[in-house]
Amino acid sequence: MNVPERLRPFYAADAPVCDLATRLAAEGAESHLVGGTVRDAFLDLDLAGRDVDIATSARPDVVERVVADWADQTWLAGRDYGTVGARKGSVIYEITTYRAEVYRPESRKPEVRFSDDIATDLSRRDFTVNAMALAIPEPAFVDPHGGAADLVARVLRTPLAPEISFEDDPLRMLRAARFVSQLGVTPVPELVDAIAALRGRMEIVSAERIRGELDRLLCTTDPTAGLWLLCETGLSDEFLPELNAMRLEQDPIHTHKDVLAHTIAVVHNTRPELVVRLAALFHDVGKPKTRSFERGKGGVSFHHHEVVGARMTEERLKALRYPTDVIAAVTRLVFLHLRIHTYAMGWTDKAVRRYVRDAGDLLDELNHLQRCDCTTRNPKRAAALGRRMDDLERRIEELRAQEEIDAIRPPLDGREVMEHLGLAPGPEIGEALAFLLDLRLDEGPMTPEVARARLDEWAQARGLSR
Repeated sequence: MNVPERLRPFYAADAPVCDLATRLAAEGAESHLVGGTVRDAFLDLDLAGRDVDIATSARPDVVERVVADWADQTWLAGRDYGTVGARKGSVIYEITTYRAEVYRPESRKPEVRFSDDIATDLSRRDFTVNAMALAIPEPAFVDPHGGAADLVARVLRTPLAPEISFEDDPLRMLRAARFVSQLGVTPVPELVDAIAALRGRMEIVSAERIRGELDRLLCTTDPTAGLWLLCETGLSDEFLPELNAMRLEQDPIHTHKDVLAHTIAVVHNTRPELVVRLAALFHDVGKPKTRSFERGKGGVSFHHHEVVGARMTEERLKALRYPTDVIAAVTRLVFLHLRIHTYAMGWTDKAVRRYVRDAGDLLDELNHLQRCDCTTRNPKRAAALGRRMDDLERRIEELRAQEEIDAIRPPLDGREVMEHLGLAPGPEIGEALAFLLDLRLDEGPMTPEVARARLDEWAQARGLSR
């Protein structure tokens, strides 16, 4: 057969994949390239440096023995489920024994049964576009479920009935949303119906696996279609109930934008970076709890939704087991995302310094998020926000040229304060440092001598001077 151009290096005489397949063949086993490797080759996507999935009839103990002499490194965490991991050079390989597996209804761990043929293995894979295989070392294309045709037609189907596929692994429902965005495919109606009917099965999937798949969806070029699939099937209610809670009804009197539609639009606008995309997803999550209608003003308000939203964001990200640094960063962005709207009131240099200090190392992300938060169709309002952001960033650069605005700290440290005032460690030192920081923010850089003189005035007023 004609091997796709992207896969030809795999079939070179000295290719590691062919070498491994030959070694497995010596053990009486056949092997196939499978999964994303084959799919993306047909899409003519670059495979350089990508992980490679191999399916084989060899049992895990045989695979383990063979790769021990072939790989530079191996790991066996998935061995009980048929997968042996290996690194050869800079490429990661996952070699998995042909499987037919189902999840026990009450368990998060699969009950694995190995099979002896590639057709059975492919039938248990998630989607037809991932259920294609190429034999190695001699190429032969195996596509019993029409994955190639579905890829051309941009259709997302499961090899067997979707109910069977999603019972095997409920995470596939979330993975469907990712592929809808990543591959630009349209799910068939029966797949969408199955997600809506079986979404409760997500309760057996660990938070870590859900988080990983959600991250992959959010970091696609445009997650819009996948996010809408999650919301419209109700699947997001199982792990992100805050999303559909933002589907606020249009009120005929107090007209306001659907917060969910706005949120997904902001996610679309942002760069495909996890922290920024998460912040975009959660930035208005506090609106449903803070919504109020103002009598006589004909409008709706969401007072302090950034405060409520930051708290809700922290709780949800903790539930999804995100790392603490990601939680802290996303929560801070949600809390700060409205700051730019007070800029039109006229910020002093002090206010700009505080903005930079509060944003810290997330300044670029915060500026980007605030720009992307503008989804209005009113060109004048959009232009006004753009001008405010441009002006703020210009002033930040001007202050940077004059002082170390990105590293604002009190002009004296705690040790210097204690030595100068003759005080032991205690709450007064923290109060003194807070005073000095406010002084620095208000007045800009100052010498240690000036700082000590102002500190003396502060201490004398509080009866703390020596």
